[in-house]
Amino acid sequence: MSDEELAGWLARNIKALREARGATQAQLAKLAGVPRATWANLESGSSNPTLAVLRRVASALQVSLEELVARPRASVRHYPLKSLPVRARGPGFVRKLLPDPLPGMEFDRMELPPGARITGVPHTPGTREYLVCESGQLALVASGERFLLDTGDVVVFRGDQKHSYENTGSKVAVGYSVVLLAPPLH
Repeated sequence: MSDEELAGWLARNIKALREARGATQAQLAKLAGVPRATWANLESGSSNPTLAVLRRVASALQVSLEELVARPRASVRHYPLKSLPVRARGPGFVRKLLPDPLPGMEFDRMELPPGARITGVPHTPGTREYLVCESGQLALVASGERFLLDTGDVVVFRGDQKHSYENTGSKVAVGYSVVLLAPPLH
C-alpha cells in the first residue's frame, strides 16, 4: 500500500469511528488530549501523525492501532447466528453477542434449561456486571446473597467476586450479561 492509501484509510477510519459514536471532533480531540486542528487534519488525510498521537486517538475511540490504519470495513456486516461463538457451560449455553472485540466490555446471552446452574468467572477487580432477565426466571448468587429476577428485571453487581446464575423456573430462561471490565492493575 502507498503512503497516500494509508493516509486515506486512516482519515476514513477516524471519521467513521467518530461519527459512529455521535461525537464531534472537538469532543474526541479533548478526550485524546490533542488539539482539535490535529483531529481535523487526521480526518482530512493531510497529517502525518506521530505514533504517540495515533495511540491517543485509538484510546479515545476505544480501538486498536491496527483498526485505525486497516483497510476500511464495510459500514454494515451481517453475522449469522452460527458464526457467533457459543460455549456450553454445564447444562446451559453462553453466546457472545459482540462479534468484534470492544475493549473493556463483554456482552453475552445465556440460555439455561429449568433447574440449570452455571458458575460465573470473577473478572478483574473493579468490574461491574449487569444481568438482565429476558424471559423465564433467573437467580443470581453474588456476595453470598441471592437475587431473584423475573422477566425484565435487572441486577447490577461487582463482577470481580464469585457469582452464579440459576434458572429457578419451569421453562428455559434467557438472560443477558453486560460486563464492564475494570482496567488491569499494574
